Amino acid sequence: MSWGLRVRQDMEKERETLQAWKERVGHELDRVMAFWLEHSHDPEHGGFFTCLGRDGRVYDDLKYVWLQGRQVWMYCRLYRKLERFHRPELLDAAKAGGEFLLRSARVAPPAKKCAFVLTRDGRPVKVQRTIFSECFYTMAMNELWRVTGEARYQSEAVEMMDQIVRWVREDPSGLGRPQLPGAVALESMAVPMMLLSLVEQLSEEDEELAGRYARLGDWCAQRILQHVQRDGQAVLENVSENGEELSGCLGRHQNPGHALEAGWFLLRHSTRRGDPKLRAHVIDKFLLLPFRSGWDPDHGGLFYFQDADGLCPTQLEWAMKLWWPHSEAMIAFLMGYSESGDPALLRLFYQVAEYTFHQFRDPEHGEWFGYLNREGKVALTIKGGPFKGCFHVPRCLAMCEEMLSALLSRLAAFGARSSPTDPARPSAE
Repeated sequence: MSWGLRVRQDMEKERETLQAWKERVGHELDRVMAFWLEHSHDPEHGGFFTCLGRDGRVYDDLKYVWLQGRQVWMYCRLYRKLERFHRPELLDAAKAGGEFLLRSARVAPPAKKCAFVLTRDGRPVKVQRTIFSECFYTMAMNELWRVTGEARYQSEAVEMMDQIVRWVREDPSGLGRPQLPGAVALESMAVPMMLLSLVEQLSEEDEELAGRYARLGDWCAQRILQHVQRDGQAVLENVSENGEELSGCLGRHQNPGHALEAGWFLLRHSTRRGDPKLRAHVIDKFLLLPFRSGWDPDHGGLFYFQDADGLCPTQLEWAMKLWWPHSEAMIAFLMGYSESGDPALLRLFYQVAEYTFHQFRDPEHGEWFGYLNREGKVALTIKGGPFKGCFHVPRCLAMCEEMLSALLSRLAAFGARSSPTDPARPSAE
């Protein structure tokens, strides 16, 4: 067989596999969104129910602000990015969710602190001393502005973003978390990760905000990178404020799925900065390293938590398999392949995606189960709760569909440029 014919056959095989996955992912996205559209809307107060059983039945009507923001963002993103979701019922539900957040999310307007949990009609139940409710509030408002053009949403997003940055980099007192004498000053990787995500969100197609937040994005990336410890052999979830390893369980704590999610955040940052050296480093340390240590060799799937010294983690759920790390791994490996062309990353995408689709999806009622035991059996039948909502699964599926479409377009363009006759074998030079 000639070299040129072999190349064309390999390209056709790759095209067929990518096309099959694109169709599979797109069909699953439609099924997942149909579940939330049918079961989660609150027509009386606006916003969304997220405590949903296997069949979509509401088992608790509490509303979690970060999940409200995530669902508003997800609806707007799909409405804006994928033509088949450009539907009025999606936009109407997103606007109702956004207005519910504007009315009810903030519990201390001068400081813009958001509640963590609200009653169905919007009365505050609980406040967390973190920035995450506020982060997803910001994402929701920015996306609402993008699909509606209403300036009040963007004004709210930028004001909240500035407040979050002040809490993180200048004065955290507004979070209500006093520094106790025995507490270690640490940095969780989640904080710079979320800020980097917000930088990308607000900077998209906005030169003014992109310039305003460029240095902040670089700061976030550097803070994430300092979580690579032990001579580059481990990504640790928590480090000291000076970027050094902490003692005890806290310092040894690892979350493979979180490292993979940070990886694709950093890949996007490296693309924006035009930095191929950073891209290569991220693929090695935030994609391949956590996958090698985090993949269960006996039963498949990613462990939820690990200990860097191989000791037994203290978290009871450490060996469980959760929906969101696998969603993030699918994004990370497909993005890594799209950016680098390394076929090993595409094979890892297929490996994770096959496990994920087989183990997590519910062919009977739609959506995915969130919590499996180590062997991959369903541990909780709920489809949503305080931590699982309309976000990680549809974001993964939508992003993978877009990346697969782009890869197929690139293959088609390459094939069109290639000569129909057998090309000459490239030289060793």
